[in-house]
Amino acid sequence: MILERFRLDGRVVVVTGGSSGLGVAFARGFAEAGADVVVGARRVDRLAETRRMVEGLGRRCLAVATDVSVPADCQALADAAIEEFGRLDILINNAGVGTAVPALKETPEEFRRVVDVNLHGSYWMAQACARVMRPGSSIVNIGSILGETTAGLPQAAYSASKAAITGLTRDLAQQWTARRGIRVNCLEPGFFASEMTDEYPEGYLERMLAQRVPMGRPGDADELVAAAIFLASDAGGYVTGAVLPVDGGILIT
Repeated sequence: MILERFRLDGRVVVVTGGSSGLGVAFARGFAEAGADVVVGARRVDRLAETRRMVEGLGRRCLAVATDVSVPADCQALADAAIEEFGRLDILINNAGVGTAVPALKETPEEFRRVVDVNLHGSYWMAQACARVMRPGSSIVNIGSILGETTAGLPQAAYSASKAAITGLTRDLAQQWTARRGIRVNCLEPGFFASEMTDEYPEGYLERMLAQRVPMGRPGDADELVAAAIFLASDAGGYVTGAVLPVDGGILIT
């Protein structure tokens, strides 16, 4: 049956940035689809909440303190998944940070911090997981439509890091799909509720929704999770190197 292709029973997913926002939504959605979950983030107390939520859904969950900008942490997270579950099938490369600093005022430290987490962290996590993944596994990088367009805020570091995720996705797909059987794809979210959107200036989101989003509303987290499950599961088994906007139509305006 076609719906069975979306099921993830018996598989193990690693979700980075799993302590809040979309990371929690990914952990919940993949657990509902049948996967056991490994979550990594810096905030250990919040990770414990995610673990309890996943276990409440009847799935096993391992929480590991992880700073994705540290390669050793990324390898430790992948190794922990193998030690606990004996396999690692899916990586949701979700951890990220953002800033809204004017380009003439942004310091080297501020710019490097964003790139170090968003781009370097995605690379180190993909590298660590690919070392232990079996053929048939899947990596889903979380980019952003701000890697393709602008949206009225000064976000040079964030936009640059997310544009780079697109190139990273395509190159890793080229390297790993034929040789290792690992599919690599990218989601580009539009406006979804997160800690970053909580920092938007007053009225900014409403203005962007009216001017730039044909669907006229922010996305629901489950809509993004469903797209990730498609890419990660057998439903997307013939998809690799793809970049999928989930943006309510921003990129057509």
